[in-house]
Amino acid sequence: MSQNTQHEPSRVTVKGREVRLRTIAVGVIAVLAVWFIAVNTASVTITLWVSDVTMPLWVVLTVTILVGMLIGVFLARRRAARKGR
Repeated sequence: MSQNTQHEPSRVTVKGREVRLRTIAVGVIAVLAVWFIAVNTASVTITLWVSDVTMPLWVVLTVTILVGMLIGVFLARRRAARKGR
């Protein structure tokens, strides 16, 4: 019962150029993430299963964001491959 229709991505015009809303959203999130990381510079202690590690919070946040991005890319590719079957 599902219909297989193709939709055009939502776009807005910025300074005479058409830009996808997704691109704008990703840009805003990236700027906020960089700002959040830059503001949080204190050192924190993290307990890993057995040991405690002390490092700057910006390192922890950067690693967390990068791991989240890698998981997102992996899931997006997996989803695209499944749709292609």
